[in-house]
Amino acid sequence: MTTKTPTKLDTLEKLLGRKHGASIAEMTKATGWQQHSVRGALAGALKKRGHAIASDKIAGVRRYRIGANQ
Repeated sequence: MTTKTPTKLDTLEKLLGRKHGASIAEMTKATGWQQHSVRGALAGALKKRGHAIASDKIAGVRRYRIGANQ
């Protein structure tokens, strides 16, 4: 039986699902994408997967997380 290798979007979902979410810097490091690509995934692909993305500024750093489903 083969298991599916997690995609970069799956990686973002996992990071955003954490209690305090993730910063853009953490997401770019985890995926190897540039900042604009991460922001595009937040605004497009993850919303298409049914996730609402929330953001908060914690200790001067913008952090994103998966909020309540739409």
